[in-house]
Amino acid sequence: MLHAPVVGPRPKKRSKPEEAGVSRRQEAKFKDVRIFLVERKMGRSRRSFLTQLARSKGFIVEDALSDTVTHVVSEDSQSSSLWAWLKGRSLTDLSAVKVLDVSWFTDSMREGRPVPVETKHLIQPLATPVGIDPAPVNKVSQYACQRRTTTENNNRIFTDAFEVLAEHYEFNDLQGRCLAFRRAASVLKSLPWAVRCVEATQDLPCLGEHTTAIMKEILQHGRSFEVEKILSDERCRTLKLFTSVFGVGPKTAEKWHRRGLRSFSDVLAEPGIQLNRMQQSGFLHYGDISRAVSRAEARAVGNIIDEAVHVITPNAILALTGGFRRGKEFGHDVDFIVTTAELGKEKSLLINIIDILKKQGLLLFSDYQASTFDISKLPSHRFEAMDHFAKCFLILRLEASLVEGGLQRAEGDSRDWRAVRVDLVSPPVDRYAYTLLGWTGSRMFERDLRRFARMERQMLLDNHALYDKTKKEFLTATTEKDIFDHLGLEYIEPWQRNA
Repeated sequence: MLHAPVVGPRPKKRSKPEEAGVSRRQEAKFKDVRIFLVERKMGRSRRSFLTQLARSKGFIVEDALSDTVTHVVSEDSQSSSLWAWLKGRSLTDLSAVKVLDVSWFTDSMREGRPVPVETKHLIQPLATPVGIDPAPVNKVSQYACQRRTTTENNNRIFTDAFEVLAEHYEFNDLQGRCLAFRRAASVLKSLPWAVRCVEATQDLPCLGEHTTAIMKEILQHGRSFEVEKILSDERCRTLKLFTSVFGVGPKTAEKWHRRGLRSFSDVLAEPGIQLNRMQQSGFLHYGDISRAVSRAEARAVGNIIDEAVHVITPNAILALTGGFRRGKEFGHDVDFIVTTAELGKEKSLLINIIDILKKQGLLLFSDYQASTFDISKLPSHRFEAMDHFAKCFLILRLEASLVEGGLQRAEGDSRDWRAVRVDLVSPPVDRYAYTLLGWTGSRMFERDLRRFARMERQMLLDNHALYDKTKKEFLTATTEKDIFDHLGLEYIEPWQRNA
């Protein structure tokens, strides 16, 4: 706590510990974090400065080491002497305290919040091999639906490499290997700590010999030679380029590559290629729809759709889904569920929305797919990413004036609008909870949720329904939590489903 200077030679009047504590609690922003700065090696003046800095940013810094402390911060690089000193402090449970290098403190001050503790921050006793995280990794579930995964990825150096390999195997139609690398990436994304050595991952699920070898290579050399080889491969680069176009899938991209085409200009100049409507729009608006959509732009699109649907019916239900619902700041497109509170009224909803957008001059492309939903054909035993409800894939013209903070512009682009990809799905209201869960994602979270239902609960789950095979009945749900409860799973918030 900062004290006002006292005139004259009299010593400063120190605040009573309880008074100081009350003041700090009132000012504290991060009440679950209580820091103690070890004066040894740090020095009194530096400790005082760091204490004042932390408190000014809303952190609680304790003057004495006690059982209320959660984070001990030290500049002592000799872990043996530090731990010997800590063990002599008579704490009830030293294992409950995070003992951290001052780098965690400086990182937290820079961010203005307590940053997640990574292995590099830990000062571990010599009995623990350096680099091995002390967390009980054997408790990490093999199912993404039992792991909390935020947008904060502490192991991006590995997961980015795994995504390259997964995409490579997908292009080569090796779905098993593709899924193996995506599952491995999903596990690493969920870890609250950064992997510093492969020994720390020995009890983690979904990490096989190949994934472990890639991790070892990255840890040793800072990169994966296998990944670099893939990224430099001409076929891989061409397929990735072609599949970045709206309406072009891996099979079409492969077909074009086999014809000797290597660029967009090659494709557009090839007389034997007949582009469908979606692909034509994909090329026409490529510069816009290949660029990320911001959360502000997604909100603006939501306002447009909301206004259109409420012209049609006052009982409309509109929900933003996909990555934006999971807390992401940017996405490739914007996904919405739109329906009505009256069962059956949703059948013509999308057609009417398309008509309104067309009259407003906002519709650059639309592809409507009518509902093929048939309860008698459920339950489905196959994993299907797409459901059978009515849906439409759109490209909308978004005006800059509608976006708070303005558009995401390409360099040199002076237009006052941009094209944005928008997907709408319209389920019956009694299927809303299942559709909301399915369209929120992430894809790996949904895949594992269905796998858990099948393997652990003898149930079948998809975007349409949940079927109990033992009871031979469909289970009703009005909220996502109802579905988690049916499966006996702890509810996971949307922002924790970034698997």
